[in-house]
Amino acid sequence: MSEGVRVFVNERAVIVIPGATIREAVLAFDPELASALREGRAYVTDGVGRAVEPSGSVEPGAIFRVVVSARGQQAGG
Repeated sequence: MSEGVRVFVNERAVIVIPGATIREAVLAFDPELASALREGRAYVTDGVGRAVEPSGSVEPGAIFRVVVSARGQQAGG
């Protein structure tokens, strides 16, 4: 088994498999945040605050923040 890749999601270290996506790193960190991301109620930024695509690949030491939108908390269709 190959060694995992350490990234940081909301300031906590997460170990994912090599080639994992940002979405998979968020899922490993918190399934509820991953659900919010999938439903469009949240988005991901890099270590300096730029929005990134959840489908992008992680790199060792990368820093991500998941931002939940207050607007997404409204019930709707």
